[in-house]
Amino acid sequence: MDTQKIDLYMATNSDFFPAEQLPFIREKLVALDESKWMTISALQYKNPTTALIISLLIGGLGIDRFYIGDTGKGVGKLLTCGGAGIWTIIDWFNIQSAARKMNFTKLQTYLY
Repeated sequence: MDTQKIDLYMATNSDFFPAEQLPFIREKLVALDESKWMTISALQYKNPTTALIISLLIGGLGIDRFYIGDTGKGVGKLLTCGGAGIWTIIDWFNIQSAARKMNFTKLQTYLY
């Protein structure tokens, strides 16, 4: 795989993944077959900053969890009004890392 493509991909998308997973992602991209590159380069990721803004504004309704693709927890927050507000406050601190983990999980399905 062309290292320039990988460097550009990593520079463009590193904010969307957990920092501790970046060396692993780079290693897998180097070993990746060229035929999968177009699929991986076309993937769309959820922005952790957008998830935080949604969480701050309407997180009590679970919209932040729906946004990152965590439907089960979104329904749970919706039905419990954000866990009576407690879950909402906890998510203000955790939603960005949850978005990065969901993005990493999405990418992992294409790396193998």
